[in-house]
Amino acid sequence: MATPLIIFLIICFIAVIILLSYYFSGKQVIIRTLSKIPVKPASSLKTNELSKVMGKALHVEEPLKAPYSGRKCVFYQIKIQKKVSNGKSSHWKTIVSEEKFQDFFIDTNGDFVIIKPSDHPRNFICHLVKDKNQSSGTFNDPTPKFVALLKRYNIEPETFFGFNKTLRYQEGIIEIGERITVAGIAKWKSLSEPLPEYPYSKIATLESDAKQKLIITDMPEVLPKRNLR
Repeated sequence: MATPLIIFLIICFIAVIILLSYYFSGKQVIIRTLSKIPVKPASSLKTNELSKVMGKALHVEEPLKAPYSGRKCVFYQIKIQKKVSNGKSSHWKTIVSEEKFQDFFIDTNGDFVIIKPSDHPRNFICHLVKDKNQSSGTFNDPTPKFVALLKRYNIEPETFFGFNKTLRYQEGIIEIGERITVAGIAKWKSLSEPLPEYPYSKIATLESDAKQKLIITDMPEVLPKRNLR
């Protein structure tokens, strides 16, 4: 009787760990947090109020280009991983993790909000959908485009003996014109100099403070259902 009970308790323990890992994952925390913040158009934002806006991402300056897809964007996250074997087990080791971003607008039906993510100090949390993936392995030759990307990051696609390395690549971006969601503390700023494509002297912005970081995501789960059609 003791053995089945022990097995049952072990299974329950593993299930609880899996559920907690899922519940407290960065993605789920962002989804829950955003669900509690009302969405507003830029013109209705009130100073110092925690607010959420949804709209199309637009560039302030020359857009970035995603490393693999070459898509124009204002934010990208990439990851290159290598499969590492250790005896009978194996795991994915991250060998490149890169994130780049720039200031950008959100167009909320003709009203604009400016977002200024920063890394020093880091003033935001972000989850981007990884919609471009590539891989290679023993029976999976990398494409020329994937080889060029690997070379860019000084990664050899083959081993010393000429076998393909088991590699995978993920890329998530905020593309120009993509519908996204951002939350933060609303402020109104006077512009000392006009911004390109923005003729007004004041602009709404979402910022972080000591308790609240900016939240940036392109997850469709946080958009109203009518916008998913």
